[in-house]
Amino acid sequence: MNSIHITPAESDADILRCFPVMAQLRPHLVEAEFVARVRRMQSEGFRLARLEEEGTVRAVAGYRFHEKLFSGRTLYVDDLVSDTTRRSQGHGARLLAWLAEQARARDCDLLELDSGVQRFDAHRFYFRERMRIASYHFSRALKG
Repeated sequence: MNSIHITPAESDADILRCFPVMAQLRPHLVEAEFVARVRRMQSEGFRLARLEEEGTVRAVAGYRFHEKLFSGRTLYVDDLVSDTTRRSQGHGARLLAWLAEQARARDCDLLELDSGVQRFDAHRFYFRERMRIASYHFSRALKG
């Protein structure tokens, strides 16, 4: 039987253990800068959680809590990624369910995330998890 558990990544070592999986979603990240970047983001409310199976990180989520006038208290998922070598084993679904539990425990009205328009496999997963497309997300580059 597999030993699977989900916990916040709080120590520098735990944060760094998340890097190989997070880099699969965010390949621009630099391992030597990852812990410092997460620490800066944590000072602004960012949280990092990991799903481990038998001592190996298999999925990672970056998230934060905030409140919006239009939707109320929200758990926003910045990043949700499962190890590409272990996809379709339920890790992403378990981590998303854990995030929903965290949201309910903090009396959130909504769990939301953005997903790149090119990520068709991720979209199929989100639809299976009873998520819906609620809006368009617009952005404008300010550098370069």
